[in-house]
Amino acid sequence: MSLLRPRASVPETTSTRELDALIVGAGFSGMYLLHRLRGLGLAARVYERGEDVGGTWYWNRYPGARCDIESVDYSYSFSPELEQEWEWSERYAAQPEILRYAGHVADRFDLRRDIQFGAQVLSAEFDEAAGRWHVRTDLGELIVARYVVLATGCLSAGNVPELPGRDAFRGETYHTGDWPHDGVDFAGKRVGVLGTGSSAIQSIPLIAEQAAHTVVFQRTPNFSLPAHNRPLTPEFRAEVKRDYPRRREIARHNSGGVTRADPEIGALEVTDEERREIYERQWRAGGLNFASLFNDLRTDRAANETAAEFIRGKIREIVEDARTAELLSPKDYPFGAKRPCVDTGYYATFNREDVQLVDLRTEPIAEITPHGVRTAAAEYEVDCLVYATGFDAMTGAVNAIDIRGRGGESLREAWAAGPRTYLGVGCAGFPNLFLIATVGSPSVLSNMMTSIEQHVDWVADCIGRLRAEGFDTIEATEEAQNEWVAHVNELAAGTLFLDAASWYLGANIPGKPRVFMPYVGGVGVYRELCDRIAAEGYRGFRRTVSAVAA
Repeated sequence: MSLLRPRASVPETTSTRELDALIVGAGFSGMYLLHRLRGLGLAARVYERGEDVGGTWYWNRYPGARCDIESVDYSYSFSPELEQEWEWSERYAAQPEILRYAGHVADRFDLRRDIQFGAQVLSAEFDEAAGRWHVRTDLGELIVARYVVLATGCLSAGNVPELPGRDAFRGETYHTGDWPHDGVDFAGKRVGVLGTGSSAIQSIPLIAEQAAHTVVFQRTPNFSLPAHNRPLTPEFRAEVKRDYPRRREIARHNSGGVTRADPEIGALEVTDEERREIYERQWRAGGLNFASLFNDLRTDRAANETAAEFIRGKIREIVEDARTAELLSPKDYPFGAKRPCVDTGYYATFNREDVQLVDLRTEPIAEITPHGVRTAAAEYEVDCLVYATGFDAMTGAVNAIDIRGRGGESLREAWAAGPRTYLGVGCAGFPNLFLIATVGSPSVLSNMMTSIEQHVDWVADCIGRLRAEGFDTIEATEEAQNEWVAHVNELAAGTLFLDAASWYLGANIPGKPRVFMPYVGGVGVYRELCDRIAAEGYRGFRRTVSAVAA
């Protein structure tokens, strides 16, 4: 079976539509932007390759898929009524519940009537004379729009490694990012899982419960924190709803876009006993806040090692076989330099007699065979292969579209040495093209819902001001873009993020430039900077009135 949908070729044009704004993607970014642009009176429409809303939550239906941000915070804040009426059932919502929430939002705000489902945007070309974008889809439609907004998501372009013999396997193959919508029954089967990132860590415990035998092929172990997931009580939900204004205000202005205070002390500023108690308390509480207990865990290797060794100690406590525990313990990169995972029973799964861990560092994959995986040491026969190999993160979905700006400049070529944006919002040479919560912004280093709302509001306000003040185009200047890229790189260089070969750097994609893509300055700092730039008349952008508009 095909692991991922092939890229479509551009068909002949069968129809033409004119819009004020075209939005690519009907995930949480695209839905909220459609709502905002409608409120401005714009003719806006979303084009979505899936058959319903939800974005990454529409495609990622693998066993155990759930958010690693607490449900009550991984939600929209723009509508107090929506906040009050929706009831989350668990601390960390599973994929089906998140997808139901997306569907509820689409229904509540009547969004689907302006969403074209089953339509993949293939190309977008800027017509300088007319000041409009010409966008083509795989349905043969040509859309002429003043504004194009890429709400394509950071984790939406699946990655399947080019392993020798990959297509020779005769069994069932799956990718966690494009899971069958009717599920998969692994009962009685031998299953091989390639990868130990977030989707693997979430799915392996559930796959192992079904399968007759599970073989996990690990190249690099990941740090994972316990979720301690639980049902939400009516009392807790009521308390959160009363407290939402305060919670949202904290989230908008701290570093991670979540409801917590940023730490003020370092890991080495407390005694060993105090530090251990803080780590123990957060381990018992569960969740990603463990990575934000001290203010130097991202910048000081010695401080970071205290957290890393604590987690390795927990792995040794949980995993009964000492060799397996050591293989599952990351040692060659700092904790948090790759996004930590949040799990339910992951490490304990390796105590099962029917689960086997294969260390690809000592026995790398030689080829995929018709019956399984052959490494340098042995062949492992399986009935099913699960590629939990992640995504061409942040840039993959953008580069899947042939985008051409002024003078026919290709965005793919402009990004050949790494993505370049100004504020993560716009690109020099590409007027009226906006990006939502991806490269050059906090995005994946934050609660995506907080960052999505900030970006959407900024873009919608910008478009509203352009129209009110009589401007036809807005475009980042080359100078501002260069300065922003340098600023993003400088901030990253002061952290430990560069000490890991992560998807933040594009290191999981062969040939992809090693550039740290997100902005590490924090959600609150970034918000203030964006607001200041807008208040100063969009400093760093060039606004013009085209000959047509004039």
